[in-house]
Amino acid sequence: MRKVMLVLAVAALAVLGMSCNQLKARDQLNKGVQAFTAAQYPEAVERFKTAVELDPGFSAARLYLATAYMQQYIPGADSPENNKMAIAAFDNFKKVLEQEPKNTIAIASIASLNLNQKKWDEAQQWYEKLIAVEPKNADAYYSMGFIAWSKWYPVYGTARANLGMKQEDPGPIKDKKVKEELMQKYGPVIDAGLAALDKALAINPEYDDAMAYENLLVREKADLCDTKEEYDRQQKVADDWVQKALATKKMKAEKKNKTGGSIVLDPNQK
Repeated sequence: MRKVMLVLAVAALAVLGMSCNQLKARDQLNKGVQAFTAAQYPEAVERFKTAVELDPGFSAARLYLATAYMQQYIPGADSPENNKMAIAAFDNFKKVLEQEPKNTIAIASIASLNLNQKKWDEAQQWYEKLIAVEPKNADAYYSMGFIAWSKWYPVYGTARANLGMKQEDPGPIKDKKVKEELMQKYGPVIDAGLAALDKALAINPEYDDAMAYENLLVREKADLCDTKEEYDRQQKVADDWVQKALATKKMKAEKKNKTGGSIVLDPNQK
C-alpha cells in the first residue's frame, strides 16, 4: 500500500511539474507575442524558443517561433545569415506539421518560403498540399498561376530575344521550330497556370491580381498561335482581362474609401 502511495505521489509531482512548465511556457508565449507585435523579432524568437523548450508539445509557440524566423527572412538577399533564417523557419514549420499535419498556416508558410526563394517546383508541391487541406484557398491557386508564369516568362523572353524580336513586336513567333518546342515544353505549364487562375477567380471573383496574370499568360501564349487571326483573338482576350482587372481595382478602391479601409490585426489570431 505504501508503495502504491509513493508511486501516486511521484505521478502527482510529475503532473504538477508539467503544469508549472506549461504555465511558464504560456507566459513566454505572451511575452513573445508582445515582442513580435512590436517588430522586435530577435527577442520574440528567444521567448518562443524558451516556450517550446518548456513545453515541447506547445505547437502554437512553435508556430510563432517559425513565423518570427520567417519575418526576418529577406526574399532575394543571398547571405549566410539570411539563409539561416529561412532554414530555421522551414525546420520549425515542419515540426509544427509533425504535430498537426493539416495546419494550413504552416503549409502555406512553407509554400511561401519556397516561392520567395524561387524554388518553383517545391512551392508548387506545397501549394498542392495546401489545396488538399483547404480546397477553397484562392491564394494558393493564384500562387500556382504565378509559378507557371515565373517558369515560362524567362524562357519566352529569351526565345523572342534570340529571334531578334523586340518587346513591342507583335507575334506570333515566326520560327516554326522554336514555336513548336516552346509549345511542347511549356504549353502544359501555361495551361495549368491558367486553370489555377480560373479556380482562384471562381472562389474570389474580385481577385484582380489573378486577372492580371490571366492577361499575361494569355497574351504571351498567343505568340505560339499558328495564325495571325488566332493571335489577334487571344490578344483581345488578354485585353479584356486587363480591363476587368482595372475595373475591379477601381471598384475595390471605391469600397475601401466608403468604409474607411481600416484593418485591425489580432496578434492572438492563429
